[in-house]
Amino acid sequence: MGDILPFKPPKNSTRARSLSEIHKGKTLCKSGFHKWEITKDKQFDSRQGKLVTLYICQRCGKSKMKSL
Repeated sequence: MGDILPFKPPKNSTRARSLSEIHKGKTLCKSGFHKWEITKDKQFDSRQGKLVTLYICQRCGKSKMKSL
């Protein structure tokens, strides 16, 4: 008879996390409901010569720029 090895599921398995954790916030961003956050890294745009505000979505990482 052979040796019996203990079964260990992979750590990156989707079964280890619940479905709500995997898909958290994805449907909101796909529908256009982003969670915008202001970043203060870049406040001046040299091409337009204007002050700009850079917004980055906390969930998906998409960015948008708004000039003042």
